[in-house]
Amino acid sequence: MPAVRPVPNFDPEDTSLDPQDWREIRAQGHRMLDDMFDHMAGLRDQPVWRKPTPEARASFRAPLPMQAGDLAQAYEIFRRDVLPYGSGNTHPGFMGWVQGAGTPVGMLAEMLAAGMNANLGGRDHMPIEVERQILSWVRRIFGFPQDASGLFVSGASQANFLAVLVARARALGLGVRRNGVSAAGVQLTAYASKGVHGCLPRSLDMAGLGADSLRLIEVDAEHRMDLKALSAAIARDRSLGLTPFMIIGTAGTVDVGAIDDLNGLADIAAAEGVSFHVDGALGALAVLSPELAARVAGLERCDSLAFDFHKWGHVPYDAGYLLVRDAELHHATFANPAVYLARAERGIAAGDWWPCDYGSDLSRGFRALKTWFTLQTYGLAALGDSMAANCALARALAARVESEPELELLAPVALNIVCFRYRRGVSDALTAQIVSDLQEAGEVAPSLTIVNGQKAIRAAIINHRTRPEDIELLVDSVIESGRRALQSLAAEPAR
Repeated sequence: MPAVRPVPNFDPEDTSLDPQDWREIRAQGHRMLDDMFDHMAGLRDQPVWRKPTPEARASFRAPLPMQAGDLAQAYEIFRRDVLPYGSGNTHPGFMGWVQGAGTPVGMLAEMLAAGMNANLGGRDHMPIEVERQILSWVRRIFGFPQDASGLFVSGASQANFLAVLVARARALGLGVRRNGVSAAGVQLTAYASKGVHGCLPRSLDMAGLGADSLRLIEVDAEHRMDLKALSAAIARDRSLGLTPFMIIGTAGTVDVGAIDDLNGLADIAAAEGVSFHVDGALGALAVLSPELAARVAGLERCDSLAFDFHKWGHVPYDAGYLLVRDAELHHATFANPAVYLARAERGIAAGDWWPCDYGSDLSRGFRALKTWFTLQTYGLAALGDSMAANCALARALAARVESEPELELLAPVALNIVCFRYRRGVSDALTAQIVSDLQEAGEVAPSLTIVNGQKAIRAAIINHRTRPEDIELLVDSVIESGRRALQSLAAEPAR
C-alpha cells in the first residue's frame, strides 16, 4: 500500500487572503468609493487629458512584490499616479474616439460583479439567468426572433470575428472545424465598404481566409457602400470561380459615422444566398431613439449583428455583444464536447444554456450585471434621448463649422461624428498639430482621421455629459490654435 501522507500542518488564518480585520478594509473601501464619486462628480473641473509624468511612470517600474504590502499605500499610488492620467473618455470635452463615458451606476455594478467573481462560461447559477435576460431584451430591441442567440464578448472586434466564423460554417459546413478551410476546395470572399473597421480584414485573416478575401467596395457621396459596385464585385468573383459568402454592412463607420443602406444590402444578400452581417459597434443602439431609429432601418434583417454596450450604452468597459439569428448554427460553430464541460441533470453542472457553447471563451466575466443595472436603472428611453442629444450637438457643430470662413466641413454628418479642418489647403501637418495642441491643452480633445485623402479633425460626440458650451469651446479652440500655428509658420525665417 502507498504511504499515507500526513495532512500539512498550517494555520488557515495565515494562508487565507481575507483580511484579519474586516472593519479596516471596510473603512478603506468606503474611502475609495467616496473618492471615485468625487472624481466623477468633478470631471468638468479636471483636464480632459494629462500626459503622465516621469514620476508616475516610474511608480510602475517597481520590482516584483514578493512580500505583503499595504492596501492604503497601494491605493495612494493609484490615486496619485493612475487616476489623474486616464485617456479622458469620461470627460465632457472628450471627442476623440467613439468611447463610452460610463456612469456611476455602472461603476457600482462592476463592484458587485467583482464581489461575486462569477464565471459565466456555464453551469447552473443566477448570473447565467441575468445574461439570459439581457439576451431576451436584445432580441426585442433589434427585432430578432425570440429563438435567436447572443453572447457578451469583449467588444465588437471579437463579435465581428465570431460572426465571420459562423458565416464560414454556414458556407463550408461544420466539417471546416475538423478539416480546415483548405479541405473545402473553395475560396471564400466577403464584401464591405472602404470605410469598414480595421478589425474586419483581421477577422478574415484570423478565420484562415486571408485579409485579401475581404473586398473593399467603393462608397458614395454619403460614404455608404455603393450597391452597384457591390453587385458588380460579387458577379466578378463568381465569374472567376470564387465563392462569395458574406456581406458586411456598417452602422456607423469609424471615420465619419456613415450608415450603409442596410435594407439594400439585405436584399442583395438574400438574392445572392450569402450571410448578411452588420458591424453596429457605434450606431446599432440608435434604435433606442425614436428620432434616430429610421437611420438604421434594416438591422432587423441581418443574420448577425455586432455592437457595443460600452459605447453609446455607456456600460463600463468592456461589454461587446454578438447577436445571431440562427441559434442552432451559432451553437454548432463553437460547441465543444469536452469531458470537463459535461452537463449534469442536477447540481452545479446542470443548466440548459452554457455561453461557452457560443464563442471561444470558457472563462467569462459577469458583463451582464453592469449592463442589466444600466438598462434597469436608466431605462431605454433615457439612453435613446442621450444619443439624440449627441446627434443634435453634432449637427450644431457642423453648422458652426460651415458658418466659419476659417473652417471647412469634410464629410456629411450621418450621426454624431463631425470631420472638418482649419482652412482649405492647410497642410496635413498643421491639422495634426492643431489636434495635438488641443489634446495637450486639456479642455477639449478631438482626434485625427483621413477623409478623401486628407487629414481631418474628427469630433466624435458620444459623451452624455457633453453640452453646447463644449462644442463652442472646440470650435473656438481650433480657430485659435490654427491662427497661432499659421503665425508661427509665417514668423519662421525663409530657407
